[in-house]
Amino acid sequence: MNQDPRTATPCTADERTTLTAMLQFQRDTLAMKCEGLTTEQLRTRSAAPSGLSLLGLVRHAAEVERTWFRTILGGEESRSPWTPPGATEWADFDVDEADADEAFALWRAECAHARELVDAAPDLDVTGSFGETTYSLRYVLAHMIEEYARHNGHADLLRERIDGRTGE
Repeated sequence: MNQDPRTATPCTADERTTLTAMLQFQRDTLAMKCEGLTTEQLRTRSAAPSGLSLLGLVRHAAEVERTWFRTILGGEESRSPWTPPGATEWADFDVDEADADEAFALWRAECAHARELVDAAPDLDVTGSFGETTYSLRYVLAHMIEEYARHNGHADLLRERIDGRTGE
């Protein structure tokens, strides 16, 4: 039996430790679902009419990390590397010509930046805003766990379609 490569989550810990560990577990799960696949396999679509693919999920995760941590909490000006200026639809899931190495590098960099921002925050009540709505770090961490968990369910089905791998 293979050892689970994901970061273990503590069963008893303070709120910050629990939330950050749960988020890292979800990030690790997405990485695990993509492990060992070729670029073409990562581009494999789920089933018509959906255009969902594992590579699209990785690009989307990078975009979500960038938006919630860098833009909303960090207050930085940043824009999607994949969506052209002026476009009305996100291009995260457009993977026909996408570079898998670029997507994974950007995703990992955004995750690292998010961890740095979270580590530097004095507490979970730190806030950022988008438009007229203010979000706490606590909310963002919980939202990101939900975002990854939902998409990791998709990743399970995509991976099973690609090579039959199921379970953990």
